[in-house]
Amino acid sequence: MECFSEIHERLNNRRFTVANNTQGLSGNGTVFHYLVDGGTITGTYHGGRIRMGSQVGRVTGSNTIELLYHCITTADEILAGWSRGEIGQDHHGRTTLHFVWGWLSGATGEGESDYVERVDSPVDC
Repeated sequence: MECFSEIHERLNNRRFTVANNTQGLSGNGTVFHYLVDGGTITGTYHGGRIRMGSQVGRVTGSNTIELLYHCITTADEILAGWSRGEIGQDHHGRTTLHFVWGWLSGATGEGESDYVERVDSPVDC
């Protein structure tokens, strides 16, 4: 599947940091690490207010994905939510992610957030 290989190349074993997430929980210091196997996406995230989180999702189009996520915060809250994402590229050639998301458990609300590929250090997730 062509869209799987494109997303695999852009996401697999790559790390991302928050570029904009004014309404969400992740922020400075939160690092997301994704793995892609065919049309399946898994990931982990931690840092900032997130003690540990994980994600599972799928490829939905040539540059779109959907994820379910859950985490435990540094305040011992357990939260879960959903997101739909679009994969792009910035003017430096780094992969970008734009998500529309909402909470399913532990919190209420929804929002939009942006993430950018982190290329400055080895994988630490």
